[in-house]
Amino acid sequence: MPHRSSRFLRVPVEPFVVTRGAAVDDVLARMERVSFQGRSLGAARRIWETMLGDDCTIFLGVAGALSAGGMRLVLAHLVAHRYVDCLVSTGANLYHDLHETRGRRHYIGSARESDAALKAERIDRVYDTYASEAEFCDNDEWIAEFALTLERRPYSTREFLYRLGGHLWEQTGADGILTAAYRSSVPIFCPAIADSSLGMGLSQARHQDPSAGHVDVVQDIIESANLVIRHPRTASVVLGGGTPKNFINQASVQAEYFDDRVGGHRHALQIVTDVPHYGGASGSSLEEAHSWGKLAHDAGHVTVHADVTIALPLLISALETSAAGTLTARNLLRFDLSGPTMAVNGEPFPQTRFEARS
Repeated sequence: MPHRSSRFLRVPVEPFVVTRGAAVDDVLARMERVSFQGRSLGAARRIWETMLGDDCTIFLGVAGALSAGGMRLVLAHLVAHRYVDCLVSTGANLYHDLHETRGRRHYIGSARESDAALKAERIDRVYDTYASEAEFCDNDEWIAEFALTLERRPYSTREFLYRLGGHLWEQTGADGILTAAYRSSVPIFCPAIADSSLGMGLSQARHQDPSAGHVDVVQDIIESANLVIRHPRTASVVLGGGTPKNFINQASVQAEYFDDRVGGHRHALQIVTDVPHYGGASGSSLEEAHSWGKLAHDAGHVTVHADVTIALPLLISALETSAAGTLTARNLLRFDLSGPTMAVNGEPFPQTRFEARS
């Protein structure tokens, strides 16, 4: 007999019914009534759609080897169609995006291949994916050559990557993350740029001219926090944890230090394979983020424990249908990223200090 008296036994699990020709958005909507990570992925679709309709500034954090793993044009689509307003990425994802935008490729390989054999042919392996070391070296030189054309002064990663995306677009006219961000005027921050081949290319420019290749990552902290101070209703989407996850959350915390009305992200979702019980930031729970003030106490949030290369194509294919009207109606921030001082909606930020809201 059903236990109708218990408040815990009110919403039954609905067995998933296979329907021929079912749309992806319908599939994910019904998956909210199954269990485990299927339910979480269904909730992620709903929460992201809520963000899009809630006049939020949406930060996207991208870690892992997503560009090498075939996700770069999905990420470029999110930028170009303004599913997000600000991208925070590892240098590796941007570098591998640049690699393919320049006409190079990554190749299907095997995780069981002999790495000694690969090394002998100068083939680099990312789990089951291969790339040419010679082509990577050419990329590094190309980045160095570009850096040597810039005025000799420090650049935030936001300004450097905007200029790099513009140069890449002029040279290739090809779609990618960097070129989409340039064409759509969406800021990209890369707080750990030195930990990537982007940083290696910059170091090669510095080797040729000590006055070249200077990047000011502290300026990234100031600009990202000022964005939150001025537009405090924020949301966070994190793919893979890592430095981008903490940088997005730190922007909210730093903004709160200068304006206690910020209050943390209003919505958050993360797709991660790490787990919280080892204490690392990548796997930390969104509940834990409440204690730091990174997340509003009443924020809608979900963690999906899954490989991003499985979850993201399904999630975005669903949102393309279910969120189409909401996406069109978004009130977009207009960024000017062309100089040392970022401007939003025609109003520049202070360049070297935090902005207190009046």
